[in-house]
Amino acid sequence: MGKKKVAQSDELAAEDRKKKILIVDDDVEIVDTLRHALEANGYEVVFARDGTQGLAMSIREDPDLMILDMMMPKRSGFLVLEKLQRIREEMLPVIMITANEGNRHRALAEMLGVAAYIHKPFPMDQFLGTVARVLEERGKSNV
Repeated sequence: MGKKKVAQSDELAAEDRKKKILIVDDDVEIVDTLRHALEANGYEVVFARDGTQGLAMSIREDPDLMILDMMMPKRSGFLVLEKLQRIREEMLPVIMITANEGNRHRALAEMLGVAAYIHKPFPMDQFLGTVARVLEERGKSNV
């Protein structure tokens, strides 16, 4: 009985904690805009300015979700996705954001396991809805 209570309280604690989102983008304005919108909606936000830093933070911070730009210095979003697949036991849900309109890029991102692919510029309500949907889907898959 004691173990069951502890397990239930651990589950409740996990549900009560703020979801942590890692933003990986080299554009300061985009990071600031997304960070403010996400924090205003109750999320904890950490960020990285390039793909290499983003990979390191994905390990250190263990976020619930990564928002990943496709085109960045040092390591592109695609290279980040490939590395994530190799280093994580369970794939971190990723929403890729990009100004690139090409279908080949979208197909590659989906092949690499992105949960969603959003073209810049995008309405903030669409972005926030996608974040909530991806986090909800992750919660269901972890049950």
